[in-house]
Amino acid sequence: MAFPQAASRFLVPLGLAVAFAQASIYDVPGGFRAVMFDRFSGVKDKPTGEGTHFLVPWLQRAILYDCRIKPRNISTTTGSKDLQMVSITLRVLSRPDVEHLPRIYQSLGMDYDERVLPSIGNEVLKAIVAQFDAAELITQREVVSSRIRADLLQRAGEFNIKLEDVSITHLTFGKEFTQAVEAKQIAQQDAERAKFIVEKAEQERQAAVIRAEGEAEAAATISKAMDKAGDAFIALRKIEASKAIVQSLAANGNVTYIPSSGVLLNVPTK
Repeated sequence: MAFPQAASRFLVPLGLAVAFAQASIYDVPGGFRAVMFDRFSGVKDKPTGEGTHFLVPWLQRAILYDCRIKPRNISTTTGSKDLQMVSITLRVLSRPDVEHLPRIYQSLGMDYDERVLPSIGNEVLKAIVAQFDAAELITQREVVSSRIRADLLQRAGEFNIKLEDVSITHLTFGKEFTQAVEAKQIAQQDAERAKFIVEKAEQERQAAVIRAEGEAEAAATISKAMDKAGDAFIALRKIEASKAIVQSLAANGNVTYIPSSGVLLNVPTK
């Protein structure tokens, strides 16, 4: 009976020692940092990196922060400079500033991104969109995006939040503006069509003038030739016309007989 009692005297302290050792060890996974809270001195100024670390049970407590990049969409509906309603959505990639994690824990807590990003995102979007007309938001989208990025980086930095990327993913306008754009596009297409018709008519007119001038020159040439050659020029034209007719009939498979007595020519021989 003495041995079990002696063993029980050792097991209890051993169990307490094992429990104390387990409570004194904590792990920080990859991509995380730990903020140490001490009951006597408060939050430590320096966060703890990845790996296994020691703390004093009950006296100290480790708060883990996920420092990996997290995506977030920020949407808002606001008015442009020309009072058009605009719906815009931003995609933001953010992470906490590791060096200032203790301050983030003290001022914002664990859900720092939920508390900060939606409010400053809406503030920046409304301020920037109000400086551009609706048409400029389309034609100068890169300028708008860079302005939003610069202002949002500055505002997020005030809360020790770093933004890795800010981009516009969605941009739509009100029904009235969309209808106005469609009407403008239709008017532009009609104007281009009318311009094409006018240019086509002008080209046809110029072609008719050139054709008339050519016919006048040809008529003058024929008149001069007739004055010089008389009936011989007319006979020559009849022969050329008759040859053309004969060649056309000869090429037609439906014609089986062509008179050779000069009926088609009907040209005087003397």
